[in-house]
Amino acid sequence: MGSGQSVAVYGAYGHTGRFVVAELRERGFVPVLSGRDAGKLEALAASFPGLEVRPASVDDPASLDRALAGAAAVVNGAGPFAATAAPVIEAALRAGIPYVDVAAEIEANADTFARFADRARDAGIAVVPAMAFFGGLGDLLATAAMGDWTAADEVHVAYGLSGWHPTAGTRAAGAVSRERRDGRRVRFTGGRLEYHQDDLPTLKWTFPEPMGVRSVIGEFSMADVVTIPSHLAVPEVRSYMTVEAAEDLAAPDTPAPAAADEHGRSDQTFLVDVVVRSGGAERRATAGGRDIYAVSAPLAVEAVRRVLAGRIRTTGVASAGEIFDAADFLRALSPHLTLEPRP
Repeated sequence: MGSGQSVAVYGAYGHTGRFVVAELRERGFVPVLSGRDAGKLEALAASFPGLEVRPASVDDPASLDRALAGAAAVVNGAGPFAATAAPVIEAALRAGIPYVDVAAEIEANADTFARFADRARDAGIAVVPAMAFFGGLGDLLATAAMGDWTAADEVHVAYGLSGWHPTAGTRAAGAVSRERRDGRRVRFTGGRLEYHQDDLPTLKWTFPEPMGVRSVIGEFSMADVVTIPSHLAVPEVRSYMTVEAAEDLAAPDTPAPAAADEHGRSDQTFLVDVVVRSGGAERRATAGGRDIYAVSAPLAVEAVRRVLAGRIRTTGVASAGEIFDAADFLRALSPHLTLEPRP
């Protein structure tokens, strides 16, 4: 449990940030509510009496320093992360505390590795990007599936979403990513990120039952193309998205997720199916659950808990599968995920 340690949450009033705040409280931490909009922070604080509000702007380093003062760690839930990740990481380094974010933006995550790897390692501080449904979960599953393999030929990550009602933050982050790529697509092939304009193929993926065979969009690259190859010797990382979910995301009139239970979770379900291949051998790991945004909260908070407890394998910038014991981490998520095979 958190034993009353304070954890700053930047972007606390956002859709995912609210889940992070609730999960921190559930785990015994004391969230410090931070973000750009003071009014939204005060409104959120009304739902969580006793929590401190500390408005801060990424354009004002002093305000970020005040927001992180006395905190044991910071979770960044404020996108687009192309704008927020670097300033909040800088503030975490100044404060000497670990940083965790839930960024799904490929370029923002790549920037974090490129810009902060040396500084964070030299400072002995853990910086864990993409500690969320996209990026963190796939990386943990791929790492657990690899097991004792030191290298593999391919990693395939297939997302079986019953639907995808994107938040405003997801849409904003997607727009920023498309602008940074000049509208091009991205994939990880031949051991590097490659930008291209090829049309994405539609093919069939056989998910474990009860989902079964589904039509998916191939090369639907997510943060996994940064997190997985950051530490696993794999030259090909390919990801896939169920056609229905991709269509939901693309449609401008798809509504945001709506709460369907007392915890604020939507009724959308997911299955993440990871296949690792080496030569003629194949290994698989699968996780299922409910609400891709809500499940990012236990991922991020479990990461904070382990970092603060010293249960990490390295410092510096590191993805989930590198810094944590992947199989053990997945076991800790069993209240939130169904896992096959059980790690």
